[in-house]
Amino acid sequence: MKPYQFLVFFSIVLLIYSLANYYIYARGMQALPVGMAFKKWYPWIFLFVAASYVIGRILERFWISPLSTFFTFVGSFWLAFMVYFLMAVLVIDIIRLVLFFLPKPTFFTANYVQIKTVLFMSVMGIVGLVVLIGHINALTPRVKRLDIYIDKKAGEMKTLHIAAASDIHLGTLVGPRRTAKLVKMLNECNADLILFAGDIVDEDLAPVIRYDLGRSLLKLKAPLGIYAITGNHEYIGGADAAVQYLENHGVKMLRDTTVKISNSFYLSGRNDRDSKRFSGNDRKALGNLLQGIDPTYPVIMMDHQPFNLQQVVDAGVDFQLSGHTHHGQLWPFNYITDAIYEVSWGYKQKENSHFYVSSGYGGWGPSVRTGNRPEILDIYLTFRQ
Repeated sequence: MKPYQFLVFFSIVLLIYSLANYYIYARGMQALPVGMAFKKWYPWIFLFVAASYVIGRILERFWISPLSTFFTFVGSFWLAFMVYFLMAVLVIDIIRLVLFFLPKPTFFTANYVQIKTVLFMSVMGIVGLVVLIGHINALTPRVKRLDIYIDKKAGEMKTLHIAAASDIHLGTLVGPRRTAKLVKMLNECNADLILFAGDIVDEDLAPVIRYDLGRSLLKLKAPLGIYAITGNHEYIGGADAAVQYLENHGVKMLRDTTVKISNSFYLSGRNDRDSKRFSGNDRKALGNLLQGIDPTYPVIMMDHQPFNLQQVVDAGVDFQLSGHTHHGQLWPFNYITDAIYEVSWGYKQKENSHFYVSSGYGGWGPSVRTGNRPEILDIYLTFRQ
């Protein structure tokens, strides 16, 4: 992405973010009664939490430290709070608009100030509880088993056991503890092959290096290897550096590459579709990527963003693994991803091709999930005998 494009994009995002925060702030200020001690502190507390994410991300660019980590953690959680505070304020304002045209009960007019205060505290409590439950959910990934039959022979191989994950977002928020848990869960699958379907690194590589997260990746074990592809976040932070780091720590990166494994099946990995936007280099066309392979063997492909599934079917790919969507991560954004993608989360078969889109292991922004569970995939492929 060119500097001026990034500046325009960042300016638009910052404007929307600022307007949303001001709307929440103003409604909160109106709800607090005059003379309440907390009302004096409210503007400063709000400014601190609303600015923390931007401050933390900027600090990470120049100075990785406990201070940058603190601001990033506070700011990322505020993103989740902001979403649900914004929803609550919008609902309240719609109700206020309806009540404006209705006669007011005596109890309502006589206790208006107290009602506003109770409503403020209730919204604070409910949103806090939602975010807390979402945080606990984000820290407890499940292992999802998937059984797929592929109607092709795979040499002498009858079955293939794959452990997979996507959207890990290694960095400040997914640090040593969660990375070690990921490696433990993948190794406990005792799989033949481990796959990472993109967004392994969360934009900036510096926190990954600082916390030495690659040390955990070196502990991954799979007899047929550990393979991965780039996602859009690798390109946001600089794909070449991220790829080099991952390869130095035991992960074989497939960048528009197809390899034949054990003379039994093909594994193909596509560069992320945003590679052109961020690096200026377009990825290979699907036909070129699979050119020269023997189509009688099973073809497994990783493509981070699950677009154009019919093209994958027409190319003869037997199984595609994707991620990227997080299935919205925070409810109700899952309805948006459902509208954008043919498959936002889960399994789908189209003709002879099988697809699975993972909800991911980590997440972007807050360590909060209210729309789905994070997951590790335990995949069993059975081939024609």
